[in-house]
Amino acid sequence: MRSVRGLSRRSARRRTGRVLVEGPQGVREAVRFAPERIVDLYVTAEAEQRYAEFVEPAREAGVFVHEVTDEVLAAMCDADTPQGTAAVVEWAPSDLPGVLAADPRLLVLLTHVRDPGNLGTVIRGADAAGADAVLVSDASVDVTSPKVVRSTAGSLFHLPVVSGLSIPETLTALGAAGVRRLAADGAGESTTEDADLTGPHVWVMGNEAWGLEEATLAACDEVVRVPIHGHAESLNLAMATTICLYASARQQRA
Repeated sequence: MRSVRGLSRRSARRRTGRVLVEGPQGVREAVRFAPERIVDLYVTAEAEQRYAEFVEPAREAGVFVHEVTDEVLAAMCDADTPQGTAAVVEWAPSDLPGVLAADPRLLVLLTHVRDPGNLGTVIRGADAAGADAVLVSDASVDVTSPKVVRSTAGSLFHLPVVSGLSIPETLTALGAAGVRRLAADGAGESTTEDADLTGPHVWVMGNEAWGLEEATLAACDEVVRVPIHGHAESLNLAMATTICLYASARQQRA
C-alpha cells in the first residue's frame, strides 16, 4: 500500500518508472491499450461488479487484480474519491525523433504549462481532435503526476506524449522536419478561422499567466489568434488549445 501511495511523489515515479492511474476511465483505457504495462490493478468488491467490462479482460490478460476495501484504496490514492479502482502502470515515455519519424500532421507544443489540470485536459482534447502527439517543455508540470493522469481520462494511453523538451531545440527540429510552427497568441494578424491549417503544423501554446515569450514567438513561422466575438478578455489555456486543434482538424479532414 505504501509503495502505491508513494507514486504521488515525483521521486518515486522516477525511481520506479511507474505511474498511478486512478478511476474507471483511466484504468479502462490502460487495460484496453496497454495491458502489458499494468503491474497491479486494485478494485473494491462493488467496483469489481460495476466495472466487469475491464476487470475481467484484465484478468484474462494476466494482470494481477487485487480486491481491496474502500479505506485501503483511499489510502493508496491521491484523489479524494478514486471511484473504486486504481492501477499501477509502467510508464513508457515517447521521444521527439520517434514522433517526427511518423510524419505527423498535427501537433501541439506546450511551453511552461504549470497547471496539471490544464495539461491533462490538453492531452484529452488533442486525443479527441486526432492530433498525432503532445509535446511538453522542460519547464512544465510533470506529465506523470496523478492529477495530470486523472485529467487525461485515459487519453494518455492513446497518443504519444513527449516531455522534458527544450523549446528552442524542439522548434528547430520541427522546422527542419517541415512542420509549420504556429504560435497561438492574441497579437496574431490571422485567426483560426482564416489561417491555412491544411499542411503539417504544430500549435505552440504559452504559459497560463504570461503567454509566449518573445524568443518563442520570433522562432515561429506565423502568429495566429483565437477570435473572441464576445466580451471575454481571454480563454483558458486548455480551451484555447482545443479550439486551435479542432480548427486544424476541420481543415485537414475537409
